[in-house]
Amino acid sequence: MSLRVYYSEAQSVSGNESFSPSAGKPAQLVSQWKDRWADRLEFVSPEPVGLEEFSLVHDRAFVEAILSCQKPNGFGNCSKAIADSLGWTTGSLVSAAFHALETGGAACSPTSGFHHSGHRYAFGFCTFNGLMVAAALAHRRGATRVGILDCDYHYGDGTDNIIEILKIDYVDHLSSGILTCSCQEFLDSLPDKLERMKVDLLIYQAGADAHIDDPLGGWMTTQQMRERDRAVFEHCRKAGVPVVWNLAGGYQKDIQLVLDLHHMTMEECLRFF
Repeated sequence: MSLRVYYSEAQSVSGNESFSPSAGKPAQLVSQWKDRWADRLEFVSPEPVGLEEFSLVHDRAFVEAILSCQKPNGFGNCSKAIADSLGWTTGSLVSAAFHALETGGAACSPTSGFHHSGHRYAFGFCTFNGLMVAAALAHRRGATRVGILDCDYHYGDGTDNIIEILKIDYVDHLSSGILTCSCQEFLDSLPDKLERMKVDLLIYQAGADAHIDDPLGGWMTTQQMRERDRAVFEHCRKAGVPVVWNLAGGYQKDIQLVLDLHHMTMEECLRFF
């Protein structure tokens, strides 16, 4: 059985005039995955989303201004290339979420740049909150409750902003970026936290910036990050919870170090699915 990866070249953008490499990362990652796991992965083009889908969780006027390049995106510019990629980026996560929900298994969306985007604003390299768009559309597809496990090093403030403003009651959101416990305490408690979520779909944001060597992170060792990923996929497999996972931040100067952390997440996913 192969694991589906939802990717289109339309979701990758290079030269985004930003410190963050996230817009161009999917293309690099997918190229290496095709070399490493040609027999284990199935690459599928996603269906893009647009104004109507984004407006389920964002202010419609805000969405229109971003898509027409009248308002700066999460990278702080009005790049048409980035605007054109946004529907594909979130569409990748939505398509992967639908597949996981329909099959009861796992799927991957090699995307990032979501959780700092709130109801009416873009911030921190995040333009639209694809996590919440995917959750809203999965809910429409029959998922009574959707879990968002956000293991980026930073707090998913935009996700909470949308939940609060729209009074969304079907999303269980856990952002490790707001926790005050130690890394080991988090890892020890993670199986119980997952068990208590009781969701029909888990959206897992597997942040690479949690790594101890990341200039904007610094929480987990390489082995601890592997333990984190393993705990998530092992729980989902044993509990029969569909899971879709995506990337998140990673800012080490050598981009290969970031890609290797994402490779590790894929290894742990393929261990159980």
